[in-house]
Amino acid sequence: MSNSGSVAGGDAARRSSEGRIGWLFDPKLVSVALASVAVVVVAGLVQISFGAYSMTVGEAWRAVLDPAVLLDPRWLLNFFVGEGLMRSITGFQGELPELAHGTLIVWNIRLPRVFVAAIVGMNLGVSGAIFQAVTRNELASPFILGVSSGAGLMILLTLVVFGGLSAFLPLIAALGGAVAFLVVYAIAWKNGTSPVRLVLAGVIVGTVFSSLQTGLFFFADDIGVVQSAIQWTTGSLTGTDWEQVRLVLPWTIVAVLLSIAGSRQLNLLLLGEQTAKSLGMSIEKVRFALSGVAVLAAAASIAVAGIVSFVGLIVPHMVRNLVGSDYKRVIVGCLFVGPALMVGADVGARLGMSVITGADSQIPVGIVTGLVGGPYFLYLMRKQQNMGEL
Repeated sequence: MSNSGSVAGGDAARRSSEGRIGWLFDPKLVSVALASVAVVVVAGLVQISFGAYSMTVGEAWRAVLDPAVLLDPRWLLNFFVGEGLMRSITGFQGELPELAHGTLIVWNIRLPRVFVAAIVGMNLGVSGAIFQAVTRNELASPFILGVSSGAGLMILLTLVVFGGLSAFLPLIAALGGAVAFLVVYAIAWKNGTSPVRLVLAGVIVGTVFSSLQTGLFFFADDIGVVQSAIQWTTGSLTGTDWEQVRLVLPWTIVAVLLSIAGSRQLNLLLLGEQTAKSLGMSIEKVRFALSGVAVLAAAASIAVAGIVSFVGLIVPHMVRNLVGSDYKRVIVGCLFVGPALMVGADVGARLGMSVITGADSQIPVGIVTGLVGGPYFLYLMRKQQNMGEL
């Protein structure tokens, strides 16, 4: 009897475990993930092939997969955590082995841009998905709800006035985004909120904060600060390096883990407040906690890439259309589709001018995402009669 009991218990445990993670192997979700990874790989290889030192896609592929880097933890730690921390972790005090010229260019200069684009897309996709669930409003996003403008204003204020605080940009951006979202929520509140009031409040707050951003330009005496500020307000990945990867990666890991952990609460919020309350949820606490996660994810992205428009709006829509409305799948889907969109858009930003005009110049990636996101936003409005609530 004890043997049969043990077997039955083991079967039950196995079924429970499969139930907890079985959704990860949903064919639609797996297909979306694989297709997105393919887009990131292809677009990333195209991205790192161009530059003053040109190389073929095959040469770029071999440089990315160079065993001298991938099989040497010292080089990997040197790139991802910095030389000082690498030496502290490994105890290595000598000179790192030399890398081939192409490998050094790809890993040291070009690959960080692809990583930053992927991380930014991931953050903005997850942030938009959370905001759309928290507000039950499919028009919600960090851009539409004023979070991007609030975080961008704080970043510009730091660059122009408090340059010594630049090391704390993610926290400063999170503070600006949080304040902006609270202001939007307060304006929209009238015995509760509605999708229309939230969007209108977001437009109002975003406009005011954008005007303040423009006003800050007049206080910048250094033309370099002005140019940097313009990059922030239009969204740009030009000049990104491993420092930006190291800056945004820890906050991204925190935001992603918390968003996955909160997917069940997001599903409950979509059922309506009365249903969620009847299941024991503290609506306001959960709503603001999850909003904090969304603000952190968006602000971390803004801290390294500036204000990239529309990604947080269209990525969750694309994922829901592909994998369904279960937020466990939606969050994971955004972790793949967001990077695919951003890396692809960055290739357009990098090569668009040379293809159209022949000029060797780049446009901000925020312009490309705006050109893609604007028509998609219009498509959503024309397609759905009852635009607003999820």
